[in-house]
Amino acid sequence: MYKIGANFCFFWMIILSSLSSCGQREESLNVNGENIDGFKKKPIGWSYSLNGEQNKAYQVTLDSTTKIKGKYSFLIKNIGNFSNFGAIDYPINRTFKGRLIELKGYIKTQDVNTGYAGIWLRIDGVEGAIAFDNMSKSGVRGTNDWKPYSIKLPYDSKSAKAIHIGGLLVGNGRAWYDGFELFIDGKPLEKTELIPFILKKSDSDTVYNRSSGIKISNLTPQLVNNLAIAGQFWGFLKYHHTAIAKGEYNWDAELFRLLPNVIQAKSNSELSKALENYLDRLPKLPICNECNSIQKNIALSPNYGFLFNHSILSKSLIEKLVFVKNNRNVNTNYYLSFNHYNGNPQFDHEKQYPSMIYPDAGYRLLSLFRYWTMINYYYPYKDVIGSDWNKVLMDYIPVFINARDKNEYVLAVLRLIATVNDTHANIWGGNNILNEIKGKFTVPFEANFIENKLVITGYLVDTLGVSSKFKIGDIITSINGKKVEEEVKRYLPITPASNYDTQLRDLPSSYLLRSNENSFHISLIRNEKVLTESINGIGSSNINNKYLYKDKVAYKLLSNNIGYLFPAKYKNSDLPEVRRLFKDTKGMIIDMRGYPRDFIVHEFGAYLKSMPSSFAKVSKAWSNLPGLFIYGSQIYNGVLSNNAYTGEIIILVNSETQSRGEFTTMAFQSSKKVKVLGSITAGADGDVSKIVLPGGINTMISGIGIFYPNGDRTQRVGVKIDYKVKPTILGIMTGKDELLEKAKELLK
Repeated sequence: MYKIGANFCFFWMIILSSLSSCGQREESLNVNGENIDGFKKKPIGWSYSLNGEQNKAYQVTLDSTTKIKGKYSFLIKNIGNFSNFGAIDYPINRTFKGRLIELKGYIKTQDVNTGYAGIWLRIDGVEGAIAFDNMSKSGVRGTNDWKPYSIKLPYDSKSAKAIHIGGLLVGNGRAWYDGFELFIDGKPLEKTELIPFILKKSDSDTVYNRSSGIKISNLTPQLVNNLAIAGQFWGFLKYHHTAIAKGEYNWDAELFRLLPNVIQAKSNSELSKALENYLDRLPKLPICNECNSIQKNIALSPNYGFLFNHSILSKSLIEKLVFVKNNRNVNTNYYLSFNHYNGNPQFDHEKQYPSMIYPDAGYRLLSLFRYWTMINYYYPYKDVIGSDWNKVLMDYIPVFINARDKNEYVLAVLRLIATVNDTHANIWGGNNILNEIKGKFTVPFEANFIENKLVITGYLVDTLGVSSKFKIGDIITSINGKKVEEEVKRYLPITPASNYDTQLRDLPSSYLLRSNENSFHISLIRNEKVLTESINGIGSSNINNKYLYKDKVAYKLLSNNIGYLFPAKYKNSDLPEVRRLFKDTKGMIIDMRGYPRDFIVHEFGAYLKSMPSSFAKVSKAWSNLPGLFIYGSQIYNGVLSNNAYTGEIIILVNSETQSRGEFTTMAFQSSKKVKVLGSITAGADGDVSKIVLPGGINTMISGIGIFYPNGDRTQRVGVKIDYKVKPTILGIMTGKDELLEKAKELLK
């Protein structure tokens, strides 16, 4: 996973868009766009934009003169500033048999300087996107003649309900797209077997789709207790009871059928009776002969909250819950599956209810209970979140119930997410409400925390007006009359991250440097003098972290015969040239302060290591028992070789080193030649699992556990570091990269 700023939101507009695709189910496919509607003069089934703003900012036409296949190509041209990107989209509302999908297409560009051009591929389930790629890390920039490109994604025929393909242009310039082709498991789409869609009983239960009917006016301690146990009861049955696993119940709606009696219960005895009566109405479970327990390689054991507490619930109810646990579902679950490739939990058929901007009390409880349950049973790091997860549920019931409007609801969800302490966990996808809270404008410069001070470190707009007022190394003490240290305390609870350094990484761009007012009044310290400067902001949606690496190169030679590699720009195809260039160097610096562009663990690892060795082991949820995680086999890289790199290697890390960057660092530091230099990394390793919540809220968690071979974790604490070095304000002022300089010194 990589760092995602506020500016990442425009990519998610593609993920979350719901373009019309009616009337396409029976006619032949038009993937290549060559079948033209004679009346509309457009390719049948294709859409030319995702919203009205794109129509104002990007013009889409068919071009019969510039093409590489067939009669036409698509041309997207930037003509305004109303949107950050333009896109074409072709939806296919069919499910196919297979496991890997590939989109191929050709792109030609002209003057694409501020963004990139790419093809994009999205797989949708019942409730939205389940896989997506838009070439955001490998987009086409500048002016280029026709070249072929491809995207591959895992394809789960059990969850996939639709496919979207297209092209997009981010920023300025123009781009042509042609020759679109789709393949599943290497076969052309038209030759791939179709799978019919079967409607489950849960999908036909729509009674509560508009309102839960739940109202709570007086939140007493007994009611908080009742709701917490009801949430645990509901979540336990969701992942244990066979009838629910078969998709025979709309489990969201069942919560609203359960809650009225729970709310009316005046004691634990009445609560037990309400829960037991509900349980008795569910189908009787058959005896399970496969529900055995596992005793070895346990990474994390299940926790059932208060459900088996005899001082709270009745003996007869507990006995029935124990029976459910001992005869639980061990087959496929309508609400859960596991990724074929990495074992991540996939939370299937979860409804987002995007039109409920401010959900009612019942739906707010559903949001809390759904998230709590997913973490309770399928989060690999629940034991290190830093708080009692059962207490979190109790504490957040009043927060969610008392949320008075859409803003308070979104912030309640964000605070809940932050309690998990996972840098992968946040509200993603350009949530409009959260963006309004953060602010439409940002200052036109970068600032980061250096020596616990907010320090200007770069410019986002290259104009004299900015650089004449604000200097690199200036210390910001207040913004619009608000002291920085007070604002840090204010926003920390709604800045999800695995550790404090990573919270400080995200605070400036998320909150401190943003406002809904376009004028910023900033107090500074420069050379021990206090200054005040004012400047107009720029649109926060116009900034994209992806372009902060524009001055970096993938690899080069430094002075003193040292090789330098920047994985955020390096591609696996660069390896032969790197081998040639670094052949006689005495040392190598791998700058992991960014998200690696390619997965280089094995190919580049084979260059660094002359023999294989283990560098990590993984914990995964055991499908037979919700809440149980077991350790898998160890992961190796390196090959037996006489052609490995022989010099010493230093890897540079900081809070920008996250997920794939951390995993890659672990892989490389398993070599005795490698040392790691820098400061604590983001502490969020393990492929992500997506979670959707009422109100159209999208979030994620680290879905599998990543550990060193000896069991030491990286979650929250980051990778192991040999030399702890942080930048200083003096170094920023003088333009020194102090981590790089220290690494060069060590390699002398």
